[in-house]
Amino acid sequence: MREKLRAILQDLHLQGMIDCLDKELDRAEKEATPAADLIYRLALEERRMRQEKSLANRLKQARMPWDWTLQSFPFTQPPGVNKTHIKTLAGLDFVRRAENLVFIGPPGTGKSGLACSLLRQACFNGYRCRFYDAQALLDELYASLADRSTPRLLKRLSNYDALLIDEIGYLTLRPEQVNAFFKLMELRYARKTTILTTNLDYPEWYDLFKRKPLVDALLDRLRHHCITVRIDGPSLRVPEQEPDPPNPAKSEEH
Repeated sequence: MREKLRAILQDLHLQGMIDCLDKELDRAEKEATPAADLIYRLALEERRMRQEKSLANRLKQARMPWDWTLQSFPFTQPPGVNKTHIKTLAGLDFVRRAENLVFIGPPGTGKSGLACSLLRQACFNGYRCRFYDAQALLDELYASLADRSTPRLLKRLSNYDALLIDEIGYLTLRPEQVNAFFKLMELRYARKTTILTTNLDYPEWYDLFKRKPLVDALLDRLRHHCITVRIDGPSLRVPEQEPDPPNPAKSEEH
């Protein structure tokens, strides 16, 4: 009977139940477990395995380049980061409300780390997420023009629950890329959360994109439902201080 049951579970692709079947059947025989309890434990194991697999897939699809978490982030180092505010954002109410989140600050102050940490938190909470380097995204949008796949690409990008665009700064831009980027932001407006990191304050975006009417429209939509986090302080990338070399004179004295 066990083999017949195992065969049925395999046909139904219930791998979680298969993996714990013998253990739970042995336990049921030993403890005279009611049938409902046995089925419940098998179902719990199947759900646990599916949730773990689903999370692994979401993390893989998000393509985050770093393993930053809020637990590993060095909050004690950059004085410009309000830890309480970041912990509140980790509750992900801004994602549920489809609000945007913009980190502004000098290079090296932890903008990308915090953004990735929150994106990872969103993955753990069942949201479909995607990380993009800003230049890579703009290049992909430009490349899509060649085979006329831009509408399909924009549709896919507009449907992520949380889209992180990292390092909007000194980019190499063509007019077509600017138009496609603004179209993407328009498609996501008030529907999905976009997280941006940048070392440029909002007024400097005019120099970057060179299209005042479009930047006006972009900032109007971006900041309508938006949380702006400004970070200041020393760079986290300062190399560790090396120990002083041994003093030969002192060595000779001994």
